[in-house]
Amino acid sequence: MARMSAEERRESVIRAAMAEFARGGYHGTSTDAIAKRVGVSQPYLFRLFPGKKAIFLAAAERCVEDTIRTFEEASEGLRGEEALHAMANAYTTVIAEHPERMMMQMQMYVAVAAAEEEGDHEFGESVRAGWMRLWGTVHLPLGADVNETTTFLAYGMLINCLVSMGFPPQHRVWEGLYPSARTTGRLQK
Repeated sequence: MARMSAEERRESVIRAAMAEFARGGYHGTSTDAIAKRVGVSQPYLFRLFPGKKAIFLAAAERCVEDTIRTFEEASEGLRGEEALHAMANAYTTVIAEHPERMMMQMQMYVAVAAAEEEGDHEFGESVRAGWMRLWGTVHLPLGADVNETTTFLAYGMLINCLVSMGFPPQHRVWEGLYPSARTTGRLQK
């Protein structure tokens, strides 16, 4: 088996970090757990990243970029309501198949709030910049309509919260969402 390059190893650390941080959050995840998941030593981990915060921010960036790519691919060549339903369907499919992505998003927001409370604004600046790229990605396919963009992203956050709290797909809380945003048939609890 060929040896991994530093860039490939870095990529494996980011993927492992997403999974670990998704489950344990920033404060509840050790760099040792990430290193073990990847199969490297902690000293090697810190040759790739200067510290835990850098690993978390790289994982957060990847999470946002993966979501952006999901929306771009789903809405390619579509506009308005067609784009809205395609992106909603793609997102609910992704969180059903890769729940760690949705969990990582939720952990990002918690980490920002905790860091801001402690006077650390780097987390917030990075995550907000990602959120604005995400906002821009859905804005144009939705007709560059601020209200449509805000509503779409608000539905996404509601979906994240409902899934995080474990509401089953058939529960009545899902009834008010447009059909493509419902998780019925996608999430199996």
